[in-house]
Amino acid sequence: MNEQQKLQAEAAAFRTLIKHLDDNKDVQNIDIMILADFCRNCLAKWYMAGVKEQGLEMDYDQAREAIYGMPFKEWKEKFQLPATPEQLAAFDARQADKGCS
Repeated sequence: MNEQQKLQAEAAAFRTLIKHLDDNKDVQNIDIMILADFCRNCLAKWYMAGVKEQGLEMDYDQAREAIYGMPFKEWKEKFQLPATPEQLAAFDARQADKGCS
């Protein structure tokens, strides 16, 4: 596989991940953070960093819109639920585990 083919495969995988997240809006960011230690907002930051590495400009709101498929405020109003006490406890435990090695 040459470099261009590798980049195209990586881009396809990224698009598939974004579509998968879009198709599963019921999965809350906190749940992803608990399980995988990243969320849609992390993806937006990584995407924005990739854009900036190319010498282009993109702000965080634009990056989140690219990941969420709509302005973040709109997505949050439509799909984000308040974190439950159980989710918050699991998130806190995940964060505490990071300090252990």
